[in-house]
Amino acid sequence: MNKRTSKDKVLQKKFEELEKKNNESLLGGGETRIQQQHGKGKLTARERIHLLLDEGSFEEMGKFVMHRCKDFGLEKEYYLGDGVITGYGTVGGRLVYVFSQDFTVFGGSLSETHAEKIVKIMDLAMQNGAPLIGLNDSGGARIQEGVLSLGGYADIFYRNTLASGVIPQISAIMGPCAGGAVYSPAITDFIFMVEQTSFMFVTGPNVVKTVTHENVTAEELGGALTHSTKSGVTHFACSNEVECIKQIKTLLSYIPQNCEDDVPRLEYYPAPESRPALNDIIPANPNQPYDMRDVITQIVDGDSFFEVHKNFAENIVVGFARIAGRSIGVVGNQPASLAGVLDIHSSVKGARFVRFCDCFNIPLLVLEDVPGFLPGTDQEWNAIITNGAKLLFAFSEATVPRVTVITRKAYGGAYDVMNSKHIGADLNYAWPSAEIAVMGAKGAAEIIFKKEISESTNPIEKLNEKVEEYTHKFANPYRAAHRGYIDEVIYPDQTRIKLIRAFQMLENKVAKLPRKKHGNIPL
Repeated sequence: MNKRTSKDKVLQKKFEELEKKNNESLLGGGETRIQQQHGKGKLTARERIHLLLDEGSFEEMGKFVMHRCKDFGLEKEYYLGDGVITGYGTVGGRLVYVFSQDFTVFGGSLSETHAEKIVKIMDLAMQNGAPLIGLNDSGGARIQEGVLSLGGYADIFYRNTLASGVIPQISAIMGPCAGGAVYSPAITDFIFMVEQTSFMFVTGPNVVKTVTHENVTAEELGGALTHSTKSGVTHFACSNEVECIKQIKTLLSYIPQNCEDDVPRLEYYPAPESRPALNDIIPANPNQPYDMRDVITQIVDGDSFFEVHKNFAENIVVGFARIAGRSIGVVGNQPASLAGVLDIHSSVKGARFVRFCDCFNIPLLVLEDVPGFLPGTDQEWNAIITNGAKLLFAFSEATVPRVTVITRKAYGGAYDVMNSKHIGADLNYAWPSAEIAVMGAKGAAEIIFKKEISESTNPIEKLNEKVEEYTHKFANPYRAAHRGYIDEVIYPDQTRIKLIRAFQMLENKVAKLPRKKHGNIPL
């Protein structure tokens, strides 16, 4: 018999009611509501998917799933879908897998079946080589289920780890994300947060007050601005949810589908590639700052630079761009912040970005103007040695095409770390203004010629004379070029032309690391 039972009919009725409720905002005026949410409030789980995916492309999975818990009153409350919407669709015509947690169902809390739905699409994403996007809005583990919900989190963490470096994983925090729930986004490649409405913390303000007696708000403890400026946990802090989803779509346009895919390309029409503005960008005074972003925007395709981690460790700039239509990753020291020195945060920020690009075959461009590592007890006691080594390790193990342009200073060990020829860079260019040396001319002269200066009748005049001598001999790119450490000294206005040709030449680069299980990056 194919007749439906009365129970089936009840379930079908419940499902239809749920569908009607969830789709209400997307039918007949739904777009108006979404526009009204621009700048305020929160969208529903379905509205977020509607905005993210191409129109009509979403295929939902697990619509009828319900929780299995029969304790603490849950046997009386059932919701189809169990607080998370999962499925697949396209963004810009490219396949993606997505889950969107629904805070209106048990606070978006994670149950055994909720986790199973997420795990299912994670497995599909890995099997089919497509990005995974998580729209997180959850109060955490469902307390009534105890260890079942904790096990569900562990299942997700495990798959996050297996998927790392296989497919891009993107997390958008659209509401609370607390306790164990924070570790899934932390393992993913990029985290987006929304100002004022999203929070991430291991322990909330109430627990903090009880244990440490600190009075702190949720926003101060784990809000978007906190994590984008202080901790660096989030890569993007967005003003509202609409802007957040727009940024996710922009990010996807720069990255491939998986670790075996080529980077995206846009159609490119050759044009005059000389950039005369670059000739005047380096100040005559070597101690005067300039903005490395101005160099980047002149070199890459127009309006193509998409900065990552903009508000964190501002002494290094990282982000995606295009050169001749092809996606690349850009890492540049920032002389406008802390003179562009490398410190703990900038080293970790740079290393993380370099490793992502290497995972997904994205060529790297390094723009170098670095006076060294930041000195001081704070840096030494907080392990600048280990953290600085992370950036060195990341560049050294990267097998993607790697090109460096030294614009001004390249001093000491920082010269080695910033993608030098010695650690496997493919091509290294230098502008005539480049200074490649162990240290600055004044400091070097004071050490090398200490005796002569102290014995001189006019020590200041003698020091200036020796500084000029050292500068003439070492503070230029030609000594390194003589040894082959610099491939060519180029005029700044020719930089874009050289880079277009360099990346075209390196397009089919094949490099293999020694056979091993994996490296042991200094953590």
